[in-house]
Amino acid sequence: VLLTGLLLIAAVLLGRVDLVVLATPFALGTAYALRRRPAAGPQLWLTADDGHLVEGGEVTATATVGNPEQAGYDLTVVRTRVSPWLRMTRVDFGGVRLEVARSGGADRPFVTSVPGGAAVDVALSGTARRWGRHPVGPAGARAAAAGGLLVSRATVVEPARVRVYPRTEPFDAVEAMPRAAGLVGAHHSRRPGEGGELAGVRVFAPGDRLRRIDWRVSLRARQLHVAATLSDRDAEVVVLLDVLAEAGRSGGIGGPASVLDTTVRAAAAIAEHYLHRGDRVSLLEYGPAARRLRPATGRRQYLTVLEWLLDIRAESSPHEPYDQVFGPHLLSSDALAVVLTPLLDERSAQMLARLARSGRFVVAVDTLPADLSPPRGEGWAEVAYRLWRLDRDTMIRQLREHGVPVVRWAGAGSLDEVLRDVARLATAPRAGAR
Repeated sequence: VLLTGLLLIAAVLLGRVDLVVLATPFALGTAYALRRRPAAGPQLWLTADDGHLVEGGEVTATATVGNPEQAGYDLTVVRTRVSPWLRMTRVDFGGVRLEVARSGGADRPFVTSVPGGAAVDVALSGTARRWGRHPVGPAGARAAAAGGLLVSRATVVEPARVRVYPRTEPFDAVEAMPRAAGLVGAHHSRRPGEGGELAGVRVFAPGDRLRRIDWRVSLRARQLHVAATLSDRDAEVVVLLDVLAEAGRSGGIGGPASVLDTTVRAAAAIAEHYLHRGDRVSLLEYGPAARRLRPATGRRQYLTVLEWLLDIRAESSPHEPYDQVFGPHLLSSDALAVVLTPLLDERSAQMLARLARSGRFVVAVDTLPADLSPPRGEGWAEVAYRLWRLDRDTMIRQLREHGVPVVRWAGAGSLDEVLRDVARLATAPRAGAR
C-alpha cells in the first residue's frame, strides 16, 4: 500500500503516466490478497499423555492449532518447549513425519498451513527418560495470511504436565518381620491362630475345629488332640526418604543414577513388594517439606505411593526437622522403618540413632552411588575427598554399634540378611525377662 501510494503521488507531481502503470499491479495484488482478511488469530491447544507412563516408555504430546475464520492461513508457525527428560524424536504434522535430532529436537519451529474452519495437529512422540512431572510447553503459534501481508500476534498456552512414574526394579525380600501386629497377612507371628505355621499339639478344647484333630496322636493318647498353629498377620512398613542432600548426576533411564533416583526407585520397589503381600505401607520425607503418606494397603495405596513420589525434591535446610515430624508418637512401635539415606548429613545419622534408641526397628539403606567420583581440582581436593570417605565410614560403623544395620541398595535381596537379623533380635528374650 505504501509503495502504491508513493508511485501515485510521484506520477501526479511529475506528470508521468508510466508510474501509474507501474503502481497498478501492486494495487491490484494488494486488493486481491486482502479480499478475505481473517479477523482473529490462531487458536492453540496443548495435550499430553495422561496414562500410566513409566520410565523408558513411549510418550506423546500434541499441539493443535485451529483457524476459527473462514479465510485460511497461508502459513502457521508452531513452537513448543519440551522438558529435557522427554526425548522427542518424531514429529507428525500435516501428513508429514519427521525424525528430529535427539538433543533438543522438539524445541524448534514447525510450519504448516491451516485452512479456514479447520485444525491441524502437530504430534510429538519420543521416550520418557526420567521419573517426575515434566512440562510440555509453553507453546506458541503465529499465523500469516493475505499472501503474507498480515501476521497475527503470538498465541501462547500454558504447559501440559506429563507424569512419569519410576521404574521399579525387581525386588524381593524374606518373610521375616520384627513384629506382625495386624489381623491377617502373610507373616508368621508368635500368636496362636488360624495360620499355616505349626505351633504344637494340645488337648482338644471347646471351640476347636474338627479338621484340626490330629488322629495319630489322639489314638495313641486315647484322648482328642488338635494341631495348634500360629496366626499369619500383616505388618506395617514405614519407608523414610532422606532428601536433605543430593549427589551424583542423573542420566535418566539406562544412565547413571543420582541419590534421588536411587531413593525414589528403591522406595517404589519396596512399597510394591510389601503392598502385594498385604502389608500396610506408609512414607515419610525427612526434609524441609516433611511430607507424610498415611499407612494403607492394596493397589490404591500403591498408585498413591507412585503419585506421592513424583513430588520428591532434594532440598537442604539449616533446621532440624526431627522435633516437628519424626517424634516417636508418629511411628508405630511395631513398624519396620526402612530409611533410604545417602548419609551425607550428620543430622541423618543422628535421626537414625534416635529412632533406634526409642525402640523402633530400623534398617538404613545406603543410596550413595558406588561410582561417585571425587571432585576434580588441584591442591587438596583429592585428600579432602578421602578424608570425607573415612569420616563417613566411621559414621556407618558407629550406627551399626548403635544397632542400626546399614546396607547398600542392590535391588532384589538387598534387605534379606538384615531383616533376618532384626526379626531374630525382636524375638530374642530381653535382659531381665523371666
